[in-house]
Parts: sequence; structure tokens; C-alpha cells
Amino acid sequence: MKILFLDDSFAFDGYTPRNDPMGGAQKGLVFLAEALAKRHHEVTVMNRCDGARTIRGVFWQSIADGEVPESDLVVALRHPRLLENVPSGQCRVLWVADQLDDSGAAALASRAGACRIDRIVFMGDHHVSSWSADEELAVVLRPGIAPAYLAPEPPQGYWPPRAVTTMHPRGGLSWLLDLWVDKIHPMIDEAELHVFSGLLARAASGQVVEGDLARLWRRIEGLGSAGVVVRRPLPDADMAGEFRHARVHLHPGSLREAYVATLAESQAAGCPGVAFKTGAAVERIKDSRSGFLVPDDAAFANCAILCLKEELVYRGRSKDAADLQRDRSWDDAAAELEALHNAVMSR
Repeated sequence: MKILFLDDSFAFDGYTPRNDPMGGAQKGLVFLAEALAKRHHEVTVMNRCDGARTIRGVFWQSIADGEVPESDLVVALRHPRLLENVPSGQCRVLWVADQLDDSGAAALASRAGACRIDRIVFMGDHHVSSWSADEELAVVLRPGIAPAYLAPEPPQGYWPPRAVTTMHPRGGLSWLLDLWVDKIHPMIDEAELHVFSGLLARAASGQVVEGDLARLWRRIEGLGSAGVVVRRPLPDADMAGEFRHARVHLHPGSLREAYVATLAESQAAGCPGVAFKTGAAVERIKDSRSGFLVPDDAAFANCAILCLKEELVYRGRSKDAADLQRDRSWDDAAAELEALHNAVMSR
């Protein structure tokens, strides 16, 4: 089968996730395309890459270089407009990467017919709940886990204990810092909180940030004594190592999150998670087994302290995270995409 992926977000190719940190949607495109190529399909990705090349069986070319080739299955990431110039008679799939608000869902519903979309792919039950239009169009295809996080290397939480967070600075990091300084760190004064953020890492390197980020950075600069460390996000192989050495991944979560790829990855690497009972985080953490889903601030702090301080709690949650959350490969997702294509074409 000839399969084509379309994306116009930024320049990347199959080398990128091995050498640079990447967002979950684009990284997922890389690994899904490679999984399909391993299943003996002819796979092409047209995006903003800087030149034509074949990497791990996938042909990459610039989306600006020419017409969309004939394909049996076309998957567009995020934007229905990418399907406008696709030849008729092909199976057309839109892969939605963000949680839809009411206006976004209405706009997508209005474009689905004009762009001749056959299916809209969502990444989980919480994600698909944001779609209330034609139910026949919607299908859930849960992403796989990047290979680096599935390596057999055992987790080994450091002591002094380390927590990690990958949340966006504007997504509630100030709240987490308050909780860390007031409730968590006083109970374990050796503990560290490693904040992985590209925006804040740029500030730490001397680049100018403005507005609310500048205020947040000035605050973080004074929290060294509380063990707060800002770090830049890392490529998968290195990030997997960080998760294996941390004792807990703190991620409050949000209804606006569609999937939370970093939480899926940290779980697979054996890092327990603590999150509120909300949004996609509920689908990533197995409550009381691979971590804790909590109702309020006090429970969040208490569960974080347990993972950081109590060896038996950490070891049990870490083992279950690695055992329970490694059951989804990109080959599984590729098989489901094949079945989706067959179902559409057999109508």
C-alpha cells in the first residue's frame, strides 16, 4: 500500500527524534511512518524537511517541492487544508493532535465534507470526547511509545530523590512551584525538582524572555535552595534515562490536554506519576499502581512525598508503571491504521 503523511508545522525528519527533543504529534508521525515501512508499505512524508532523503525505509520530501503523489492512504496532521489538493479516490484521514474546544470542533465539522475526510483520528477517550458531530467519522487510535522508553534497562530512582515535571510554564507551573516549596520540599530537604522546559532553559542560558515568563524565571532563580533545577528537554534516549532515574513525574494535568505523551513515556520507563483526576492524565496513570490520581492539592503533595521518600512505594509504583504501560508499540498503531484503511475502502 502507498501511504502518504502530510504536515506543515516545522522542519523535521526521521533523524530528528534521535538527536533533538520533539513534540508528541510530530514525533508520533515519525515512528508511525517507520512502523508502516517495516510492515512493507511504501511510505512518504511531505513536510518542511530541507531535502529529499530516505530514512529507515521512509521517503521524506519537502511539501513545497511538488504535487501530492497518488497514494492509497493519506494522513494529514492537524490541518484539514492539507487534504484539499489530494487526488480523489484515496482514503483520507485527519490526525487531530489537540483537544478541540467548541469553536474548533464546529470549524472542523464544517470542513470535513469539503475536504472529503473519511476518518478523524483521536488519541484517546478524553480526546474524542471533544468531538460531537458525525460520530462515524471519529476513531480512536492510541499512539505507541517511542522505542527508547521501551528499552529493558531497569529504573533506578536516585537518592537524593528527584522529581521531574514536563509541564508547560504557562500550564500551572507556578502552582506546582508553590506546592513544592510549601508542602513537598520541607518534608525532604535533599529532594530536587527538575523542570524540563525549552522556554525556561533559554532564559537560563541568558536569552531574554518577557511578560509572565520573565516573572516566572525571576522566581525560579531564587529557588535553588529548594532544589528547583531548570533543564532543557532532551532527545528520547537521554530523556528515557532521566525518567528512569527520577522517583516521580509530577503532572497536574488539564482538560485541554489531548494525550500527554511525556507522561506515557515516563510511565513506560518506570517512573511513577502523580496527577489530578482530570483530562488525558487519567488514561496514562493506573491509579495506586503506576502512580496516583488525586482529588486535591493536599493529596497531590502527600503522594509526591511518598514516591520521593518511601522506597517501597517508589519501587512498587515503578515496577507497575514499567509492567503495565509498555503494552503499546507503534507497530500496534500501524496495524490499527491498516485496519482503518480497509474498513473505509470496503464500504
